Amino acid sequence: MSRQDLYPSRVEDKPRILRRRDDVAYGAWSPEAPLSEAQARTFARDGFVVLRDLFDAREIEVLCADADALRQSRSGTLDPATVIAEPGSGAVRSVFKVHAQSDVFGRLAADARLACVARFLLDDDVYLHQTRLNYKPGFQGKEFYWHSDFETWHVEDGMPRMRALSMTVLLTENTPHNGPLMLIPGSHRHFIACVGKTPDEHYKQSLKQQEYGVPDDESLTFLAQHGGIEAPAGPPGTVIVFDCNTMHGSASNITPFPRSNAFIVYNAVSNALEAPFGPLRPRPEFIATRRAITAVSPLQGPLRSAA
Repeated sequence: MSRQDLYPSRVEDKPRILRRRDDVAYGAWSPEAPLSEAQARTFARDGFVVLRDLFDAREIEVLCADADALRQSRSGTLDPATVIAEPGSGAVRSVFKVHAQSDVFGRLAADARLACVARFLLDDDVYLHQTRLNYKPGFQGKEFYWHSDFETWHVEDGMPRMRALSMTVLLTENTPHNGPLMLIPGSHRHFIACVGKTPDEHYKQSLKQQEYGVPDDESLTFLAQHGGIEAPAGPPGTVIVFDCNTMHGSASNITPFPRSNAFIVYNAVSNALEAPFGPLRPRPEFIATRRAITAVSPLQGPLRSAA
């Protein structure tokens, strides 16, 4: 018996704009919620919310020291497959599955300040679908083109519904000039069905520069004309929480000032991956967790060095 695909993409020769068929903020707000009522409303309306000063200077120092060690491979424990290089320069672009390769970032992913927000917004136990460090070195950091994470997670990973979210933890200052995350408010309410049949093992190219699952200019224009574009800059310790279907991207960093962020993706346990809706073979486990599903147990207290 064939399953119903609520969000078909990369199956037609013309892009389409489909309405969202899932909730956004699943949890009912109460005074005990880890977000204020205004923050919860903002997330539901815009598809993202910015949380200021969530981590203090000492915690950011610990995170940055570990992120630098991972980038320089001083830890000596990284799986080479999880390290993605910038096209052209060869500089480290991303390190995936960072929660399993670093005690510090494993602790960050389980931190109650993040995990409890995810459990509230998704109204379920959550697990780590994906974690990564994104580096944008000065002068060399390339862009991440506009995309909806859910489109890729649905087509290439088999995520059935929009019941997942990402948290971006700013490890360095994100300014309007050094390639900050850009988001289109309200875009999460529309699903852009893209064109093009997904090649086998597409992830090997897409993690460096995506070609399939990229929205068309007309659809992006429609979203931006209705919602505008925001680029929440901020100091280290700022956290941007955004829905899995919020259209986002970032420009190249042509400044001397590097930009590094940690990305943690929480998926509802009830929304675990199925077979991909596009290619026959799913992407590797280090990109999309499908076997080692363990509900996150939130941990209280400040972050400390693993040493």
